Amino acid sequence: MKDSRRKFLKKAVGSTLGVLAAPYIIPGTALGKNGAIAPSNRIVVGGIGLGGMGTGNTRGFLSKKEVQYVATCDVDANHRDKSVAMVNEKYKNADCRTYGDYREFLEKEKLDAVTIAVPDHWHALIGIAAANKGLDIYGEKPLARSIIEGRAMVNAVEKNKVIWQTGSWQRSQANFHKGAELAFNGRIGKIHHVDVGLPDGRTPIGTPPAMPVPEGLDWEMWLGPAPNVPYRGVCHFDWRWIMDYSGGQLTDWAGHHIDIAHWGMGTERTGPVSVEGVGEYPREGIYDVPVEYDFMCTYKSGITMRVANRRRLKNGMGTVWHGDKGWVYVDRGNTIQASDIKILEEKMGSGDTPLYKSENHIQNFLDCIKSRKETITPSEIALRSISVALLGEIAMLTGKKIDWNPDTEEITNNSYAQHLLRKPYKGPWKLEQNA
Repeated sequence: MKDSRRKFLKKAVGSTLGVLAAPYIIPGTALGKNGAIAPSNRIVVGGIGLGGMGTGNTRGFLSKKEVQYVATCDVDANHRDKSVAMVNEKYKNADCRTYGDYREFLEKEKLDAVTIAVPDHWHALIGIAAANKGLDIYGEKPLARSIIEGRAMVNAVEKNKVIWQTGSWQRSQANFHKGAELAFNGRIGKIHHVDVGLPDGRTPIGTPPAMPVPEGLDWEMWLGPAPNVPYRGVCHFDWRWIMDYSGGQLTDWAGHHIDIAHWGMGTERTGPVSVEGVGEYPREGIYDVPVEYDFMCTYKSGITMRVANRRRLKNGMGTVWHGDKGWVYVDRGNTIQASDIKILEEKMGSGDTPLYKSENHIQNFLDCIKSRKETITPSEIALRSISVALLGEIAMLTGKKIDWNPDTEEITNNSYAQHLLRKPYKGPWKLEQNA
């Protein structure tokens, strides 16, 4: 009984059934009226970060019969209360436990997996802590706020042999899969350029006055490794527009359309060799991420990729692969278009390379927990996607062309830019780089 079911599964890879279940005791009350799967076969899950995205992910996991969702954690008591009510309503009991500090949550809960949906500046610390506990992780994109953090997260995932799924759910949508597969298999000829359109920047709001911290919110814990600042009413959603916590729409969406671009280009485990571009930044106020951004990446193969906010590109949002025989375009809303309809009608043949197929992002994660196979969006791929955005951010901030070695993950032509690969933490928080 000392080994959890999760640890047993890791030792049981190779079963013809894909899963060997060790005894794992869950109280009978936890199964509620919907308990159709034996406790020994259930995947025990908890969630850290229960705001908008975290709530959506929780609903997704609660819809899966093999999941038993047992605990939630958030720095905001209002989020905790809502999440607990949602879980208990699902199981028709009052068994869900709740925490305000992720460290206590990870120490006390006996889980198989955890979902993480917190502001970007927290991704690395919490993700590494969960990996070091041996938990399989469904972590929101972008992987990290800096490339140094992202590599530390990948190291922790690999060292602890845990399963990681990034919330880049577009990979589990049919149109994105088909578009990438067509591009990857040469249906548009040799790719020479890719356009990636992301959302326009957020309008600055100036500097709101300092105000009392809302009841139930642990503001000091919310800030964590970020600088100490007064509470100004900018918290759960609008943290995206402040560079201490995020990189705006650029980094928020890199894990979607840049990720899809890499998939079709066949560069999902490497990166560009140079990045250069321009950005427009607010001149005053607390919002300081770019309101306009436009940069060009060049890859070793000679392929160029332009990343810009939507109003700067002909197709706006989405990904367009341009080849010497045509183009393919994908975006949200099941959009897939091509320079010739015949391109979309072509079937994959015996000489083609099919791309990883998933029809449900959360289910893919759960299936990989059982099989111990790699998910459709593992941590290494997520790091390469966000690295493009973070290098673009550095190029725009410095106003210089960045020469990048994707193998050693170093900027080779600018020592100051190299310094920007890392985000400083305030004490006592410390990044565990050699995880």
